[in-house]
Amino acid sequence: MVLRLLNLNDIWGPPYQNKLVNLDAPLGTVCTDSRNIKKGNFFVPLIGNKFDGHLFLEEVFEKGVQAAFISKDCNLAIPEELLYWQVDDTQEAYQKLAFLHRRLFSIPVVAVTGSAGKTTTRELIHSSLVPLGEVLATSNNNNNDIGVPFTLLKANVNHSAIVLEMAMRGLGQIERLSKCACPDIAVITNIGSSHIGLLGSKQNIASAKCEIAAHMNPNGFVIIPAGDQLLEKTLQEVWKGRIVRVDIESKSNPFFANEYDSHQTKKNVDYLGVLDSDNWQITYDGIIFQMPLQGRHNAINFMFALAVAYELNVPLDSIRNLSVNLPPGRNHSLTFGNINVLDETYNASPESVIASLDLLATKPGRHFAVLGNMYELGEKTIDYHEQIVQHSIATGLTGLVICVNGPEAEAMLLAGQPLSYIEVVSTPEDAFLILKSWLNSGDYLLLKASRKVSLERILPLLKEAY
Repeated sequence: MVLRLLNLNDIWGPPYQNKLVNLDAPLGTVCTDSRNIKKGNFFVPLIGNKFDGHLFLEEVFEKGVQAAFISKDCNLAIPEELLYWQVDDTQEAYQKLAFLHRRLFSIPVVAVTGSAGKTTTRELIHSSLVPLGEVLATSNNNNNDIGVPFTLLKANVNHSAIVLEMAMRGLGQIERLSKCACPDIAVITNIGSSHIGLLGSKQNIASAKCEIAAHMNPNGFVIIPAGDQLLEKTLQEVWKGRIVRVDIESKSNPFFANEYDSHQTKKNVDYLGVLDSDNWQITYDGIIFQMPLQGRHNAINFMFALAVAYELNVPLDSIRNLSVNLPPGRNHSLTFGNINVLDETYNASPESVIASLDLLATKPGRHFAVLGNMYELGEKTIDYHEQIVQHSIATGLTGLVICVNGPEAEAMLLAGQPLSYIEVVSTPEDAFLILKSWLNSGDYLLLKASRKVSLERILPLLKEAY
């Protein structure tokens, strides 16, 4: 099953050509990067703020590209013998091409979005579906207008399922991705504060995330965490199909039980797991699952994967001991000498920082953290930064290094005065110097901040020192 050149005529009409071409020929590998073009490829010249793929039309033609999309607004020279379809928008055309390719395969497409936990949940679902056969999943950060079609276009007859991550930085973006992928199953991990500075409110964030259902298979279903009233209400306004709810109740840790479970009613929960946080195990339907990742937030993420697996008829016994491979800076536990490090340096939002602090609180010994800026939080940014410090105190944190620039630093320092150890620094290297004077054998250290802070620069320094 392959797309053929003539399939493009159904959407964009006949191509422009100056020579006889066999339109029944396969479309070829779709490529958006002129540096990677090979003979027989199909070229999509994307346009961005600082680049225009049309500048490389002559180069890709000389490399033997078979055909291309060309924007109607292109005023550059087009190689005379290049076969091409003229389109209004090359990015939109790229997504429609991925949609055409996706329709060739009658395999389940699972789409994952949410304010936090998208990548972890994606990888858990990926691993849980492996018993079905080869699974195609989003890699790296290919979760946007370019990355989702890029992933879909890699689907082939050997794949048994597709797992896509969908991110956004504004309204309308996930709707486009849903239109491109037409998911059979959608997972919304949570509604948090990420990008609230761009979207203005949690209601707008919920609306943006619920766009994932806009072009779903009407016979499919959406999986959400139980008890999120904003998510429930917003989703039901746009999705009239089945909603599946998952939740966790805690068996052994009263901190988790008091904070998360006392307010919940379980009558509307479809998949309820019992968490043993002493051993990081989940019991569901009489089966004990060893969690591949620690933390209550990861227990919920695991339940999303379990629900997807069960609904797609994966034997639950086959996922009792899942393993996952996550990118650096996400759910990584490291040891340098006798210093234990929770590496969460990839990114940060208020909710993900709190989840990481909660995990840190379950560890023995003294607990330290380096917390950096959380960006795109809008007018409430100072309040959010104060709240995570207050939460760190409530969890029993021993010491905090604040690697923050701007007014947030002063607010965090003031909120953190009850801590035994607290310092403000401006660089990860300065944070390391403070840590070096604080840390003793057996201590646990959390590193958590937004990507721009680059807290991962502390890791090689710790490795060398310990």
